[in-house]
Amino acid sequence: MKDRGYPQIIVTQKGARWLDTGHPWLYESDVVVSPDCENGSIADIVTKKGRYLGTGLLSQKSKLRARVISRNANDRFDEAFWERRVRYAWEYRKAVMGGDISCCRVIFGEADGFPGLTVDRFSNLLSVQILSYGMERLRNVIIPLIVKVLRSDGQIIDGVYERSDLNSRALEGLEERKGWFDLPGEKRPESPVTEICENGIYYSVDVENGQKTGFFLDQKYNRMAVSRISKGRRVLDCFTHTGSFALNAALGGAERVTAVDVSLPALEMAKRNAERNGLSDKIDFVNADVFDLLPELMNAGRRDYDLIILDPPAFTKSRGTANSAYRGYKEINYRAMALLPRGGYLCTASCSHFMPMVQFERMLREAARDARRDLREIETRKQSPDHPILWSAPETEYLKFYIFQVI
Repeated sequence: MKDRGYPQIIVTQKGARWLDTGHPWLYESDVVVSPDCENGSIADIVTKKGRYLGTGLLSQKSKLRARVISRNANDRFDEAFWERRVRYAWEYRKAVMGGDISCCRVIFGEADGFPGLTVDRFSNLLSVQILSYGMERLRNVIIPLIVKVLRSDGQIIDGVYERSDLNSRALEGLEERKGWFDLPGEKRPESPVTEICENGIYYSVDVENGQKTGFFLDQKYNRMAVSRISKGRRVLDCFTHTGSFALNAALGGAERVTAVDVSLPALEMAKRNAERNGLSDKIDFVNADVFDLLPELMNAGRRDYDLIILDPPAFTKSRGTANSAYRGYKEINYRAMALLPRGGYLCTASCSHFMPMVQFERMLREAARDARRDLREIETRKQSPDHPILWSAPETEYLKFYIFQVI
């Protein structure tokens, strides 16, 4: 191919076949020649014979040696290129969220062509997380462009807080960073705490200290689905965290909701959210480990609930711990099925990519068999569409959510 002026990464035949599938990651083991250039540089990826495979961001210290940002040999990676890509991502959100864009994921890494970058919008604040060296180098270009694009669409954005405080950045040779991103010529917001409204429920979101980027947005429509079946039911919300499922159930007309979490700070936050929404009188908050509570209820012969929600944190973040995670998921699902009366409802989720749908469903079948129950499927759901799934990159699909009637 014609020299385009970018450094070149030469790959093996295996690497070429892999990239031809559309996957955006090039692994270190598939690299024949890595260019002598700055870490995070933009580089063309070619075969030994010079066939162009794409252009990526180089990560010299990572096993993911390059992350593809384009497969168009005519692209030039200037500011205009990145602004077009931001506008494309924002227009997509407006289309798939039906105008419900005051709190949503604006950029979802590889699925939007920004490998290693996550941007969430919480009302007037953006929360940003950078996990790749290439995006680190481009942060001062891309972040102001995101603000520019949203503001040009009439959105009020007062500030950007960076939550690049994950230890996984060390795999890229990056240090952790946390704090306000200084927009040129602008003052920092006075507080990292803002308020969002999701499904008609108000939450206080702390982008400085909240989980991940501040709040979990990916279950937005799954919470709405739970609200629809909650009317008149006695609900047990396990792993309630900020109380989001419990609040949706209460707003949906549940007779009574019990919200359980092992974390006292999480429960205090959930209580504040209930008070803010005038739902405190419908929800009981219990500080307990779900793995202890469910067996206790079973052993006591309790049948207090006809709708149980299981939304645990990821039990596995690697393939090496998938088997123990499988056992954990089976334990809580078995207990929940056994606790429910016949005709009761179970909502159950996994947010781990390393627990694929096929494996999760196998676990559910085994749990139902052991509980001597059958499952009548009502809905199978995934992450909300502002977290798009790129079919050529299975890693972008992680959330599984099922609603069953237990019979």
